[in-house]
Amino acid sequence: MAAAGYERTTVEDLATAIGVSRVTLHRHGIGKSEVLQVLGERATREYQDAMWPMLTSSAPADERLGRAIDVVLAQAERHLALLVALGSQSDGVFHEDESAPGAPTETRSVFVEPLQRIIDDAVREGTVVDDGSLATVVFNTVGWSYIHLRTGHRWSCERAAASVRRLVLHGLLTP
Repeated sequence: MAAAGYERTTVEDLATAIGVSRVTLHRHGIGKSEVLQVLGERATREYQDAMWPMLTSSAPADERLGRAIDVVLAQAERHLALLVALGSQSDGVFHEDESAPGAPTETRSVFVEPLQRIIDDAVREGTVVDDGSLATVVFNTVGWSYIHLRTGHRWSCERAAASVRRLVLHGLLTP
């Protein structure tokens, strides 16, 4: 997929990403938005699967939180082109459906609930203070900062991940 965003991503790029031919997509009347939706659903499942070990681990919450941030970073890298394409079209894949026009939207629970469970454990252990919005802030700060540093600043994945991880963890954990 083209890392330049939705407009420059071709149906052929998307067909390659899902392992079919462009002709197959055309024959079934499948366009870019449908393919991006399928790829987004696949990436969401991969994220959930990658987060599962952090939710079932008996390690201290601050360690699991660091590993959960690593999962967000790794998934952002793995799906960087897709996220750029989705983000330039709309970042709605990350938000709950709006109940009313102009009403605030929340990041979809599938993305923040795993982080919230770990943050709740960290609060109980006394290593994090949460006002109830921390999981949303962490998910968005880690993901979008990483994507911007990788694409806008062309940082290496190692530099971007280390910088974002360090900033977020130092900002989260109480001394």
